[in-house]
Amino acid sequence: MNTYYIGADVHCNKTELAVESKNKITQRFSVPTTIQAISEVLKSLPGKKHLTFEEGPMAGWLYRNLTDKADTITVCDPRRNKLIASDGDKNDKIDVPKGACLLRGKYLRSVYHSTDDKIVELKRWVGLYLDRVKQATACINKIRSQARMYGIKIPRRVLRDDRHRQEWLCSLSTDSVAQRLQILWIGYDASAQQTKMAKQQLSKLAGIHPIIRYWGKLPGVGLIHATTIFAYLDTPWRFKKKNKLWKYCGLGLVRKVSGTRAGRLKMNWSSNKRLKNAVMGAAISAIRHKDNIFRHYYERIVKDGITLGNARHAVARKLLTVMWGMWKNMSRFDESLC
Repeated sequence: MNTYYIGADVHCNKTELAVESKNKITQRFSVPTTIQAISEVLKSLPGKKHLTFEEGPMAGWLYRNLTDKADTITVCDPRRNKLIASDGDKNDKIDVPKGACLLRGKYLRSVYHSTDDKIVELKRWVGLYLDRVKQATACINKIRSQARMYGIKIPRRVLRDDRHRQEWLCSLSTDSVAQRLQILWIGYDASAQQTKMAKQQLSKLAGIHPIIRYWGKLPGVGLIHATTIFAYLDTPWRFKKKNKLWKYCGLGLVRKVSGTRAGRLKMNWSSNKRLKNAVMGAAISAIRHKDNIFRHYYERIVKDGITLGNARHAVARKLLTVMWGMWKNMSRFDESLC
């Protein structure tokens, strides 16, 4: 039985495929980027089929719909392939065989994708909510900066409550400033409304997952933190050890060694930023809450001489480990086990 290694370069309209068998490129295809067209190419190859393409906007859609059409599918990290792909001439027809060769040599690092449509939908709503929050924050910052140029401080109630806004704008001595602020507030109001709508849908979808409700009972863990962690991790069985989970969430330490110098432990900056923000946000909230095990742990290690920054990361690792254990056992929080 032949074994085929298939590299694909995916674009919106067209997909280039190169098939490697017995260490040489035997076939090339250029097909429309549709599930049916790519499936027909895979169906025409008798034997074991191993497909790879790079992470991108359509990667999840392709992975979920082609999983049963090939023996393995590897969605690879383009950052690791950049130096090899950039060597020599570069175009789609050159890059695709390189992907097939890297797949055969097992040099590709796969990017995880979920096959559960419900979790994928929840993840999309979480991403939309976080994006709208970021946009609303940017609008508020622009409004403040415009006012600050004229030495104007905007009262808190005016920033977010449009009932007081018009009266305050009329009180400004410069009409030009008031007009610019009014235009910027239109953008903020739209972003705030979109954020509210996204959160309502997010909350509705999160309600069907019991573990999110269980996590909500932990100190510092709210709906957004819990839902973000759930949606972006997808399953507790992705990681065999907690160290790998910590590194993926940006909380683990990596050792950097050069020459004869002693290795230094540093934070792993190559991580999922949204996950890291969610876990760190929950940990900081837990530290601020009164009388809970995470605050007691933080106070104890600070007293032992750990710096404040390292202590916060230690609390985040402890909190994430507790959540991971609860998820694997599908159990409620038991403080006596910590």
